[in-house]
Amino acid sequence: MRLRGARALVTGGSSGIGAATATALAARGARVVLVARDADALRARARELGGEARAADLAEPAQVHRLAADLLATGVPDVLVLCAGIGLRAAAEDTTDEQVAGLLQVNFRAPVQLVSELLPAMRARRHGHLVFVGSIAGVLGVAQEAAYAASKAALDAYAASLRVELARVGVRVTTLVPGAVDTAFFSRRGPAYARRFPRPVAPGLVAQRLVDGIEHERAEVVVPRWLRVAVATRALAPELYARLGSRFG
Repeated sequence: MRLRGARALVTGGSSGIGAATATALAARGARVVLVARDADALRARARELGGEARAADLAEPAQVHRLAADLLATGVPDVLVLCAGIGLRAAAEDTTDEQVAGLLQVNFRAPVQLVSELLPAMRARRHGHLVFVGSIAGVLGVAQEAAYAASKAALDAYAASLRVELARVGVRVTTLVPGAVDTAFFSRRGPAYARRFPRPVAPGLVAQRLVDGIEHERAEVVVPRWLRVAVATRALAPELYARLGSRFG
């Protein structure tokens, strides 16, 4: 994937992993289109990167549709980085239907809606790259984050299925699986990150690994890399992983 001159859309582009990814893409010569709810922060970030700003609240399906229509009218990007997401830390019995609906809308339904509306154009030109920002919680499961983990697990399964479906039409699919990242995500979800290990990694590192993954068309990018050990343990020794999980959460 050649990023120089490519048009790359990043949802959640005003902060956190999204902002860092937009910066990394621009550094590789991509023309970035940033999407987020905070219009002021979005425009400021876009000016810094010489990119475009598209204010939209992905919690509202109508706004997702308007965003897709605008992109179809002005040119479907070569790269879609679907990074916008929300979190929740709460016991399963304390999680409300409204909270579950919100998680599913932003973390799963909005990316699916945006892809479904833009994918026909990508198929027609036989070119494009879809990037889904998941979470290690969606792969492994995390105590007190069942609903959030489920929303990211759904996104991971959707991306894996698309990867097979689109393999012969020139549209590539990459999934980012980050562990804890040092962003405002934790303060927004509720309780702050309190684990002593693993320590959160910098969003810039995550962004660099992700952009490398796009350029090399990798199916999956796990950051930090050592988390692949946990993923492999869960897949190959589920009983052992369950015992470790019950001990360490």
